[in-house]
Amino acid sequence: MATTRFRHFGRDTRGNFAVMTAAIASVLALGIGYGVNVAQMTKVRSNLVNALDAAVTSTARDLTTGRIAEKDAHASVEAFLMANGSADFTRPGTLALENLVIDTSASTVAARAHVDVDLLFPVFATGNSRRIAVESAALYSDKRIEVAMMLDITGSMAGQKIKDLKTAALAALDAFLAGQDPAKARVRVAIVPYADAVNTGALSNVVHVEKSFTAGEPPKLDDPVAAATAPDKCATERKGANQFTDASPYTAKVNRDYRLAFCPSTALAPLSADLPALKKAVGAFAADGYTGGHTGIQWSWYMLSPKWRDVLPKAAAPADHDPKKVAKIAILMTDGEFNTAFAGVAKGKDTRNQAALSRSHAETLCAAMRKDGIEVFTIGFMLKEAGAKAVMKACASPDSGSSTHYFETSSGAELTDAFLSIARNVERLAVTK
Repeated sequence: MATTRFRHFGRDTRGNFAVMTAAIASVLALGIGYGVNVAQMTKVRSNLVNALDAAVTSTARDLTTGRIAEKDAHASVEAFLMANGSADFTRPGTLALENLVIDTSASTVAARAHVDVDLLFPVFATGNSRRIAVESAALYSDKRIEVAMMLDITGSMAGQKIKDLKTAALAALDAFLAGQDPAKARVRVAIVPYADAVNTGALSNVVHVEKSFTAGEPPKLDDPVAAATAPDKCATERKGANQFTDASPYTAKVNRDYRLAFCPSTALAPLSADLPALKKAVGAFAADGYTGGHTGIQWSWYMLSPKWRDVLPKAAAPADHDPKKVAKIAILMTDGEFNTAFAGVAKGKDTRNQAALSRSHAETLCAAMRKDGIEVFTIGFMLKEAGAKAVMKACASPDSGSSTHYFETSSGAELTDAFLSIARNVERLAVTK
């Protein structure tokens, strides 16, 4: 009987499912716990990488602009790290900056940080926490930056569009200039508003005011040539052999065609780090007139050209061309097709119906600027005409890496984003680890 019962017990499978379930459930729980821990540590590592990258690049930018000294870099990285990372980590006090190295010969800021993570699902005897450590590095530079912003204040910009432009331009000025010492400026910006012509303001002495129709060479700045009485301080495009050059006014003045029908009220502002003064100039923008875009391009080039140093205020004097020490940037913005030109337009012809000529002049000037070492960014604002898009694309420098040089925008917010994107590209600090 005992033998029979033993055999029945051996053949009884009614409890196998429960046993197997218990065994499998344990393995599943361990697998789920491991997966939860991996996801947790992956998220924490990603957050820590982002926080350290932001801390290092922000500090490198501040070193670049002179906002902080090298001795303050450790505190700066630590402050940025804590501000950007602490809320994402498990427990207060677990995040730490291990070290910071500033290599002045390589112009890099490198840092290492770690965080101790409390595991959500401790398994076996491996402990309840893990340490995650990451490294990051960024480049910085003492390269000076000169920016000329050509801004459309023509009649088509009236209403909300001119308000949007002011908002965008003011944001760009803050991005370029805020936080630096104006007395030791590393970044300077020039403002070149344009319509049919460019109001030259204090530079009106370099303008040859035509008495009548002319297609010849303008006089030099120091030539004793009688000119017509100036009705305003505006200039159209230069004529003659130096039309598409940045030659000094001592080589040839810039013309004011006698057919000019409108002069914008806001004058250009040469290179400056005076943020309040530049903001005041932008605030004075009033929309009127036609679109002599190539004239705006021409004057943007002049504001960056060392050949114009002798006629500009000392504080606005452009530096010599040296790609290792100076970055020269032109930002060209329009809301429509260039349509106004004077040079090459025969007597009696409509100067405000010259889209093909203005576009040709613009593309020639842009090519010359790029050849001169100036990096050109262009922004189209609510463009409709194919010709307007084409000239902006043609004028822009080729894209390189993550830097976009041509922007099409369809709203005020997009216009602001384009200007800020350009500012970031100009002051880009690449993460190298």
